[in-house]
Amino acid sequence: MKHVTVPAVGESITEVTLSKYIAKEGEYVKQDAPIFELESDKASVEVPAPTAGTVHYLAKVGDVLKIGDKVCSIEEGAAAPQEKKVETKAPEPVILADGVRKTPDQFLQELKPAKKVEPEVVAIVNSQRREPLSKLRKIIAKRLVQVKNETAMLTTFNEVDLTEIVTIRNREKDEFLKKYGVKLTYLPFFIKAAISALKAYPIVNAFIDGDDIVYNEHSHIGIAVSTETGLVVPVIKNIDELSFVEITKAVQDLAGKARDRKLTISDMSGGTFTITNGGVFGSMLSTPILNPPQSAILGMHNIVDRPVALNGAVVIRPIMYLALSYDHRIIDGKESVSFLVHLKQMLEDPTKFILTE
Repeated sequence: MKHVTVPAVGESITEVTLSKYIAKEGEYVKQDAPIFELESDKASVEVPAPTAGTVHYLAKVGDVLKIGDKVCSIEEGAAAPQEKKVETKAPEPVILADGVRKTPDQFLQELKPAKKVEPEVVAIVNSQRREPLSKLRKIIAKRLVQVKNETAMLTTFNEVDLTEIVTIRNREKDEFLKKYGVKLTYLPFFIKAAISALKAYPIVNAFIDGDDIVYNEHSHIGIAVSTETGLVVPVIKNIDELSFVEITKAVQDLAGKARDRKLTISDMSGGTFTITNGGVFGSMLSTPILNPPQSAILGMHNIVDRPVALNGAVVIRPIMYLALSYDHRIIDGKESVSFLVHLKQMLEDPTKFILTE
């Protein structure tokens, strides 16, 4: 008998919810087949069977469990059930007097009276609808309040002229797709610029641990991805060592795994900085919330043609507002503003990082 426990599902996560049985009670499962699903405030994780055998659950769907709690046991040595082959025989046709051949089902169906369709009656009470708060939403709410209460979160803003980025993307996107097999989006440009800014201002890539500040030598950037079950933040490790093309491919791979619900625990942990793009939903401006224990998060927004003053003339340029939320306990205002200014300079003159490839 082998017990299956709640695995570590990411940094700073101490409890999860057993959201679904994938394998039924008493069902035989093969090794590595998913047996149950856990939900945290960051993602839903399917836990595979460590060995083949029969599943016996020790926890119920909806239970809130801590890391290491027992979820089920697997009875090893049980033989896999043999699949039974069922031969189906076509029903003999019924021969009516006029020589028309019909199956018994067709014949009986015609004898049944037509069902009377009653109009559906919907009861409306005070024009309200009530449904229970999901376990996942409860955890998310708890975490959001925790961030608010345990950090000194502030947000600083800037705007960036994306003329050069838009020009490069429009000019190169078809050739890029043909050559590398991935679409050229705006996100890799922002990631490369963020990597440069994190190197220039390493405190933004650090975090507080008790009475210490922990500095990270490499950038492990989390990319917020919207899925049917909520927002998840898979992490690209050592992203500062990747080329522009490698970053583009890594982003596409992780986004695909997130939407297919195939993210692993390793994919979700170890982040030092996060980028979220509310612009894909049309957001003009926002104050993104920190993803603890990280100390900062960058918010991207939609690109809008706006009138700007340039060399004494009013011109129309593609403008995006940027937001950097940060923990003021560790990051000062000067550093947060300087970080965004560095990011702005890199994006408005992308040759600064393209030439370093």
